[in-house]
Amino acid sequence: MSVDVEDYFHVEAFSSNIPSTEWHSYIPRVDRNVARILDLFAKYEVRATFFVLGWVAEKFPDLVRRIAAAGHEIGCHGYAHRRLHTMTPKQFEQDLRKATALLADQVGQSIRSFRAPSFSIVETTLWAYNILSEEGYSYDSSVFPVRHDLYGIPDAERFPHWTTSDRNAGIFEFPPSTLSFGGVNVGVGGGGYLRWVPYGITHWALRHINLAERQPAAVYFHPWEIDPDQPRLRAGMKSRLRHYTNLSSTEGKIERLLQDFQFGTLSEVCLGHANYSAKPRAAGDVIAVRQAAV
Repeated sequence: MSVDVEDYFHVEAFSSNIPSTEWHSYIPRVDRNVARILDLFAKYEVRATFFVLGWVAEKFPDLVRRIAAAGHEIGCHGYAHRRLHTMTPKQFEQDLRKATALLADQVGQSIRSFRAPSFSIVETTLWAYNILSEEGYSYDSSVFPVRHDLYGIPDAERFPHWTTSDRNAGIFEFPPSTLSFGGVNVGVGGGGYLRWVPYGITHWALRHINLAERQPAAVYFHPWEIDPDQPRLRAGMKSRLRHYTNLSSTEGKIERLLQDFQFGTLSEVCLGHANYSAKPRAAGDVIAVRQAAV
């Protein structure tokens, strides 16, 4: 279970209309929405990974501390929510270092899990693995094995696996979950894929991954997705459909998932996954797993 901690005005759907230089002019809602999520997770005793945007961490340092104090893993979502292919490797390194330093200072521990904004580790940005490894990251969940206009590597591996960069930097990748139909992968269990389809289909898909394919599944969402009262921003019809569809039903779907499945943090599930044993574990790693399972 993971949460991409960003606000409604940070999302890619509105990036052409709201540059980062104007973020300060919008009223934040991320703090109150994360508080609701923390209460929901506490109700079902679920630990999750919160991939926190550096901008949010800088504005709400106590929010990051509250997430960590509740027993959740803090991961990094970059600083300024820039897709990797809009940056040079050096710019990404600077963005990552800024966000990592903020998060590590606030929680008093190293940050080892990363998710790129808009799943933007794609064919042209695989160089990011080198930088992630050099900056001390062990786990990633950025490569979506689907065909999409904004992200995706359609033929990427669908399940958790080790990946090695051109500099032999090892990162354990946990892709967002998909089902394969006739060789075409379809996203399930997160973001718009969670909001747009009926809960019964999501439940069946995750059970299929767990039982038929014997793999852990990944569920992800954003705090703004449980906030149907957020301001309506100007954007094209496509962006508005992507962002606002079914906001009123998302929290209920997440609660049903928490009732029907067991979840753990990204690093817990990666450490416990069979493929991880193929590589030596870092000193101090502890295996304490509640894998996604029915």
